[in-house]
Amino acid sequence: QVQLVESGGGLVQAGGSLRLSCEASGRTFSSYTMGWFRQAPGKEREFVAIIWGGGSTNYADSVKGRFIISRDNAKNTVYLQMNSLKPEDTAVYYCAARYRYSVTVNSGYDYWGQGTQVTVSS
Repeated sequence: QVQLVESGGGLVQAGGSLRLSCEASGRTFSSYTMGWFRQAPGKEREFVAIIWGGGSTNYADSVKGRFIISRDNAKNTVYLQMNSLKPEDTAVYYCAARYRYSVTVNSGYDYWGQGTQVTVSS
């Protein structure tokens, strides 16, 4: 069982930055593919970013060039650095972990965090 705890959300003005963190329990963190998702009010949850165990990354087009996903396996933590934030980035952000290797980015996750609210004011 893996537990994921997100932190770092908050209120920020448009154009600002935030860094989200997601700390995972367990001793095999480096083997997990980690993803970030978000869900805005009235909308479905959507993929934001992914980082595979080997360090490769991929991003949704809407955040490409603004967000950076990274991981520190020694700290069992994955990060999402969010720059040039826009009001449309407002959402609850979730991290997720997937043990089985897959090239897909938005399915097959085994564990989810409780989410952290990000609000971007205009």
